[in-house]
Amino acid sequence: MSSTINIGIICPSVIGKKINEALKQFPSFVPTFKISDDIFDAPEYARILADKVDVLLFSGYSPYKIAKDKVGFSIPAHYIPLTGNGLYRSLYLLKNRTNLKYLSIDTLTKSDITKVFHELGEPVNRIAFFNGHSFDLRKKMVEFHCEKYEQNITYGAITGIKKVAEALSARGIPNEWVMPTFDDIVVTLERALLSSEKRKSKESQIVVGLMKVDNFHKIEAKAVSENQWQKMKLDINRMLLKYVERLEGHLTNLSGDEFLFVTTRGIFERETRGYKTIPVLRDTKLETGVTLSIGVGFGNSANDAGTHARMALRQSKDFGGDICFIVRENRNVVGPVTWENPLVYDLSVTDSALLEKAKKSGMTATYMSKLMAQVERQNKTNYTAQELASILGITIRSTHRILLQWLDAELVQIVGEERHTSKGRPRQIYRLVFIEDKNYKNTH
Repeated sequence: MSSTINIGIICPSVIGKKINEALKQFPSFVPTFKISDDIFDAPEYARILADKVDVLLFSGYSPYKIAKDKVGFSIPAHYIPLTGNGLYRSLYLLKNRTNLKYLSIDTLTKSDITKVFHELGEPVNRIAFFNGHSFDLRKKMVEFHCEKYEQNITYGAITGIKKVAEALSARGIPNEWVMPTFDDIVVTLERALLSSEKRKSKESQIVVGLMKVDNFHKIEAKAVSENQWQKMKLDINRMLLKYVERLEGHLTNLSGDEFLFVTTRGIFERETRGYKTIPVLRDTKLETGVTLSIGVGFGNSANDAGTHARMALRQSKDFGGDICFIVRENRNVVGPVTWENPLVYDLSVTDSALLEKAKKSGMTATYMSKLMAQVERQNKTNYTAQELASILGITIRSTHRILLQWLDAELVQIVGEERHTSKGRPRQIYRLVFIEDKNYKNTH
């Protein structure tokens, strides 16, 4: 069973870049983009994508409505709503050019506008709203805005359609295109994730987690008394039990410092907000001063899930602890998961030529995958040895050793130095030349 969800995305290029950035928080999604600034391309694109993806995402209500009326959907379909946050931005940009009391507005509802203008202390009695319902929606919207402007009823326009904004700009009418915010996109992607039929079929899949107390024996040795030590163990048990109760799972103490929990995938994903956060890491540290290494495994059987949990725990311990890794059923790795967005990488890189070159230089597939995931996440390829050591979870000495091998194999290049005001040698900056930039593909 594949662990990925194919999502078809229909949007303008500007919003496509935002969506692509937000998708980094959703490792389960494999996107196929259909890029167009014309909302009337939406039905055809929806028809093309319907048999290839598990869920559809539209950049706004208008293309969603047009596609739904023309094609209909046999799979879940979502659109990114325009909320007050996007409107605030547009009003701010428009305020320096025109009077906000006299506007013509399309796409957004009167209730949306009333709420925002009330918070801004602006009256809404001189605002004209577009209420047309026509197949040639864009043309009617442009005519509406132009008519109100030429009659001096309005001094500018707010629109949710890019082509309308372009047409108004060409006529010299002040306007702003309301775009969804990053948060709007993330919320919609979360809904799309939970709605897909493939995702629903995995709601009850078994998830196995292993939680190990870091430096358990050192903590025991520092205990002032037996009573203090027993109290600390009880506190740790209480914190872990509280967390597993939130997961509606079952907790077992395997040994003094290692615990196993079992839950279901649907609950685990909701509690972690799509693999974004593991709150027990912070809570245990704050309450008891103890850190945890956590490994979570998915699998098509309980045995597979347990095996993957052990692999994930090993990754967490190798990374230095106080962290969580997740190994999914196809051995893709999500992590490290703390309070930031996780990296996502694959335990098996398949580019044979690159693997052969890397093998000769001592670079493992795991290192390669971690670095690829880091570049994808940070959108940069230049790092110091100290940064690479942190990413790979190894010592600085080991990092310098393998960097010499990678330099010889031309997998990395020295591109500069990072100088500090304090004393000490400047740090060399290395470029990961073996990694190509992975921008989203415009399949239009």
